[in-house]
Amino acid sequence: MSPRVIGTLLGAVLGLTMLAAPVAQAAPAAVDFSGTVALNNCSGSLVRLASASPSDPALVLSNGHCYEGGFPAAGEVITNRSSSRTFTLLSGSGGRLATLRATKLLYATMTDTDVSLYQLSTTYGQIQQQYGIRALEISPTHPTAGTAIKVVSGYWKRIYSCDIDGFVYRLKEADWTSKDSIRYTRSCNTIGGTSGSPIVDAATGKLIGINNTGNENGERCTENNPCEVDENGNVTVRQGINYGQQTYLLAACMTGSKVDLSLPGCVLPKP
Repeated sequence: MSPRVIGTLLGAVLGLTMLAAPVAQAAPAAVDFSGTVALNNCSGSLVRLASASPSDPALVLSNGHCYEGGFPAAGEVITNRSSSRTFTLLSGSGGRLATLRATKLLYATMTDTDVSLYQLSTTYGQIQQQYGIRALEISPTHPTAGTAIKVVSGYWKRIYSCDIDGFVYRLKEADWTSKDSIRYTRSCNTIGGTSGSPIVDAATGKLIGINNTGNENGERCTENNPCEVDENGNVTVRQGINYGQQTYLLAACMTGSKVDLSLPGCVLPKP
């Protein structure tokens, strides 16, 4: 066989191999303000389960201490309460797209965590069709230390970048105690108004937590000055360090756009 024919056949084989090669998955888009909302006093985000349907009512996630009825007491859990609260939906660049309105507060507590979850009058599909915005997907797994994160504040229209420094056995702040809180490295120097901001995994774009507090002036276990308590009861104060609450627990207590605290594996506090 002539070298020319061999070369032609080899080229054909290589061409077929290249055509058959798998296409690399596109990397997640850079984290911006898409999926975030601004409240009148806090930040928040549109959130969904991976299994959520476009026809499901959309959900907004923020902190329990951002609830319009005031701070829930230690041990208090609020469910299925009528609400007409409004949220400003933001574009990727932080511009105002629309006002969204709640119909119901599905869940709120400041016990073990710090969370409020609202059901909206619009569906995921309607929001995506009208405004081109997809909700942030809730990761169903526990995050890991060292993960690069973005804390995205819709209230201030500011994005903080840092890593997960570690996890706190118990985070005590005045009357409230949270479990397994996320501690940030120092560059996430969040401020008032960033409460409720989504904590986004910078690599996957998925929601892994919500920002909620920080030790402002070095006080020990007081409001705005949470302290860390380990398994042996030892207390550590880290002035200037900020914290968030994990959200994978929500995924175990939800189906579609509904909260079901009776689901197997759901460990969120119950009323």
